[in-house]
Amino acid sequence: MSQLLVLHNSLNPENSASRAMTEAYLAQVRAADPAVRVIERDLAADPLPHLPPAILPAMFGQTVQPGPEAQAAALSDRLIAELEQADVIVLGAPLYNFTIPSTLKAWLDYVVRSGRTFRYTEAGPEGLLPPGKRVLVFTASGGVYSQGPAAALDHLVPYLQAVLGMIGLTQVEVVRAEGMALPEAQQARAQAITQAARLAA
Repeated sequence: MSQLLVLHNSLNPENSASRAMTEAYLAQVRAADPAVRVIERDLAADPLPHLPPAILPAMFGQTVQPGPEAQAAALSDRLIAELEQADVIVLGAPLYNFTIPSTLKAWLDYVVRSGRTFRYTEAGPEGLLPPGKRVLVFTASGGVYSQGPAAALDHLVPYLQAVLGMIGLTQVEVVRAEGMALPEAQQARAQAITQAARLAA
């Protein structure tokens, strides 16, 4: 039985293209394997707190004291455990102001942790997560950022590839629903949803 970790981040779930892509993928996965275990976090509806100062010892591999330090570290430990146990990580990541939503950034801040999910070596950072995990990024944007004059403004895909790679998540696949503010939005949305669903095969 496989296990999925799904993170929703759209502030507009009723009309969200990224969420529609995620739901289409999940529907196909569940149809193929009814026993699949799915952990879902709606980070838009239930956002994580930003990192508190009390978490600093845990982030630097120091001894964590009881109280606020232990509470902050416990949340990080729980989120990392979900990540470690997942075979597939699904990120619903709409493009906000040329980059990821702040809710997703908060999650990343808790799981990118020195000595726990990566370590520094003489050759540079080394990811510590178990190998073989698959990451699916379902992103949507009002304009077109995968190519053309706005491509330089896409700080979502390159950033996610870099930060996920740092902790050992190198199998990153991206499906884009682009041009959601353009006349051909409905066609682009439908194509992206179909593409996302096919990844479950």
